[in-house]
Amino acid sequence: MKEYFSNIFTAFSTVWTGMKITFKHLFIPSVTIQYPEVRLQLPERERNRLYVNMDDCIGCDQCARACPVNCISIETVKSVPGDDLGKTSNGKKKALWVTRFDIDFAKCCYCQLCVFPCPTECIYMTDVYEFSEFDRDKLIYEFSTLTKEEKREKLERLDRHYNEREADKLGRM
Repeated sequence: MKEYFSNIFTAFSTVWTGMKITFKHLFIPSVTIQYPEVRLQLPERERNRLYVNMDDCIGCDQCARACPVNCISIETVKSVPGDDLGKTSNGKKKALWVTRFDIDFAKCCYCQLCVFPCPTECIYMTDVYEFSEFDRDKLIYEFSTLTKEEKREKLERLDRHYNEREADKLGRM
């Protein structure tokens, strides 16, 4: 009999505790942010969309290797002697043509692990966090500055260079 009344008391006390919390929040005004017009201040170290400065990219592939979800795709072509690829903003000489640099933001987990290993600091997080799309294909951002014709030309020049080197080796024998 004692257990019966104990269970009734426990039931009423838990209901009373829940109702106290409910009534306390009932009279507090709700806070609703009207998002597109009013924006919250984001933290200073937020992680948003990545950006790649292709003028500084040397095609080292370290960011793609550091990515845990493999959302970065990089393809490079060696430069031939006589090509002037220029230098990065910190003075490092480029040796590779970056023919493809794609980031698939549908896969990206915004962990920022690709930012830290970059020796030229060409990949970094931006303040942009509004880039939703209805089509997943639009979430693949292509950063390479070379056109298809330029890519084909670089590959042909590299093939010609290797063929000439091979012919020189055979001619010396």
